Amino acid sequence: MASASWTFRQVFGDRDSPEEPADEDLISAVQFDGTGDYLATGDRGGRVVIFESSEVQHRAQQRDRAESERMDIAPRQDIEYRFYCEFQSHEPEFDYLKSLEIEEKINRIRWRHGRAGPLFLLSTNDKTIKFWKIFEKRVRMVSMRNVEGAASSLTQPVMTPFIASLRMPSLHPVQCIATASLKRTFSNGHAYHINSLSFSPDGETYLSADDLRINLWNLHTNESTFNIVDIKPDDMEELSEVITSAEFHPICSSQLIYSSSKGLVRMCDLRESARVSKHSGCLFGQVQQKESERTFFSEVISSMSDVKFSRDGRYVMARDYMTLKIWDVHMASSPVRTIKVHEHLRSKLCELYESDCIFDKFECSWGHDDRHVCSGTYDSKLLVWDTLGSDNSCTTIESVSSSSPARRQPTLNGRLGLTRRDSSRTFSKKILHHSHHPQRNLVAIGARNSLYLFTGQ
Repeated sequence: MASASWTFRQVFGDRDSPEEPADEDLISAVQFDGTGDYLATGDRGGRVVIFESSEVQHRAQQRDRAESERMDIAPRQDIEYRFYCEFQSHEPEFDYLKSLEIEEKINRIRWRHGRAGPLFLLSTNDKTIKFWKIFEKRVRMVSMRNVEGAASSLTQPVMTPFIASLRMPSLHPVQCIATASLKRTFSNGHAYHINSLSFSPDGETYLSADDLRINLWNLHTNESTFNIVDIKPDDMEELSEVITSAEFHPICSSQLIYSSSKGLVRMCDLRESARVSKHSGCLFGQVQQKESERTFFSEVISSMSDVKFSRDGRYVMARDYMTLKIWDVHMASSPVRTIKVHEHLRSKLCELYESDCIFDKFECSWGHDDRHVCSGTYDSKLLVWDTLGSDNSCTTIESVSSSSPARRQPTLNGRLGLTRRDSSRTFSKKILHHSHHPQRNLVAIGARNSLYLFTGQ
């Protein structure tokens, strides 16, 4: 079976603008909902922007037609997204106790799944989690006024001719607009920076993770939270590991995974113990590196930046700085596949360390059928691998290129589709955030202040 070829579909934002975008406009989170009908982005300015698929309107039209003609509803082959709504999720705050500024940047967005009717999502910055309801409301206008023109006041009455009869004003709908309403705020649950949010399959609870703890919340109360993972040592001078990402199992509400800065991934089952210890659960990635192979950067580049279950829960994927690793949950001893993302940058680690780019946190994602996996790199590129492919090749999606098909390139000297132009490369142009459509070969890419969509065929 041939691998999918990816083509440009849509872009929102200033494409190829020569001007440097404002810091608050940079996209910091991208997430499809469970149906793919809605796509949310968050930025460093604390704003959340939601886009709606044309499939929503198409289904509504088809439903009306099907009810009248008794026909089946056929899905559209090609879909597009349009602006739906925008709201300010977080504002800058100040922690007076610690004399610390809390920026408004959106770290994570997660949709609540499995519910009909209004849409719900969680958004978080470093300290505060907010639960939002997204819904449509009708805007009404007053008609049948007795006095036309400017409204009267007590100080400046409007002089009008004699009115023979009075009419009762009435309200009539003008348009329907989408808006967001804050349902609940979850604060004071984390002393360190929040890096992860994940809903359980039941949609009633969710986890949040910071550098040292993972908490379990119930959506219906913000007065308390239950701590399920705590790796904080008694003496902070002994701190050698931090939590980098966490996620619930897509099917089983009692299972979760979290990754750490030591390059480890741990899968836990809350049925064994409500409080997860350092030594419980199944451990992935525990490989002792030879002393001769260790370098100054070994510990830094082995830190996991993201971890994801496959959609069926059978596999676990984790991204460190240089590689993408996939494990079978029933075989934790070694990964079933290790993908070198940008091996040619190994000779540039000193330069990357000096510019702090070596600490970039690249996300990873599974395709809708668990066949393709994606992760970002530099030069505004997203790399897509076919897990069923026999060769070490990937498809390179360039978010700033023209609307030409993405290129498929074989692995040559570990480059995996990246051309070697180190003299002109700017490491500031990188793809950290993206999301894969849950039902289609469609990927959304956050590139600086623009959102790109590519489809695979």
